[in-house]
Amino acid sequence: MDIQKVDMYLMINKKYFPNEKILILKEKLEQLDDDRYHMLMGVELKDPTTLLLVSIFLGSMGIDRFMLGDIGMGILKLLTVGLCGILTIIDWFIVSTKTKELNFEKVMQIF
Repeated sequence: MDIQKVDMYLMINKKYFPNEKILILKEKLEQLDDDRYHMLMGVELKDPTTLLLVSIFLGSMGIDRFMLGDIGMGILKLLTVGLCGILTIIDWFIVSTKTKELNFEKVMQIF
């Protein structure tokens, strides 16, 4: 793939991926053909900031975990009100990292 396309993609979507994995992503993008690039552009990435806000305001109901696809933990948080708030507070600190990892895994499936 063209270097300009790679740089443009990374510039626009850098906040959706873990910082330590940007170089891996860049290497994979450089080897990508145009058909897979169009598939990549169709991947819906979750915004870590949005998930953090959802976690702050609706985390005790497990909505943040449901949005991440972690149904089991979402149900646990829903039934126990975030384990009496403990798991809710923990999620405030880790939900952004989990979101970035999920986005990275989605993109890696295309390669």
